[in-house]
Amino acid sequence: MDKIKILGFAGSLRYGSYNKSLLRAATELLPENTELEIFDLIDIPMYNQDLDGQAPSSVSEFKDKIKAADAILISTPEYNYSIPGVLKNAMDWASRPYGENSFDGKPLAIMGASIGSIATARAQYHLRQTCVYLNMHPINQPEVMVGVAQDKIDNNGVLNDEFSKEVIKALLINLVEFTKKLK
Repeated sequence: MDKIKILGFAGSLRYGSYNKSLLRAATELLPENTELEIFDLIDIPMYNQDLDGQAPSSVSEFKDKIKAADAILISTPEYNYSIPGVLKNAMDWASRPYGENSFDGKPLAIMGASIGSIATARAQYHLRQTCVYLNMHPINQPEVMVGVAQDKIDNNGVLNDEFSKEVIKALLINLVEFTKKLK
C-alpha cells in the first residue's frame, strides 16, 4: 500500500503551544510508511459566508491539504470547557460552502494537552460532536489527554513524558490501521 498521509493541525495559534508540541512529537512516533504534515492555522481568517466560493488563499490551501490527506490528526487545547474558536473557525471554513465538506469520510485522531489535571476531555468530547456532522470517523482508543502539560513539555517545546509518547504512538498506529481498512 502507498504511504499513508496524515494532515495534523493544532487548535492553538500560540507559538509555544503545548498542542503544537504534541504534533511535533507525533512526527517522531509515526508507524512505518506514514508521513505527517503539520498545518498552522495562523493565517486562516474568520469565517464569512459571504466569501463562500471565493475563499482566501490560506483557506483554499487548507482545504486542498485536507482533501489530499488520507487521515487527519487534531491536537486541541480546551478553552472554557470546549474547543477553541480558532479550531471551530478553521473547521467551518473547511466544510463550506454546503456540499463541499473537505473532511467528508476522513479518519480522524484527536489528542490534546492542557495545564489542567483533566487535560482536554471536554474539548475532545465537543470536537467529536462536531465531527459527527462533518461525517468524519474518529478513532476512539486510546484517548490522548496530556494533563499538567507544563511538567511534561519542556521550555523548548519537547515532549519528555514517556507515557504520553507511548499513548500518542498507539493512537497513530490505530489511525493508520483504521485508514487502511477504510481504503
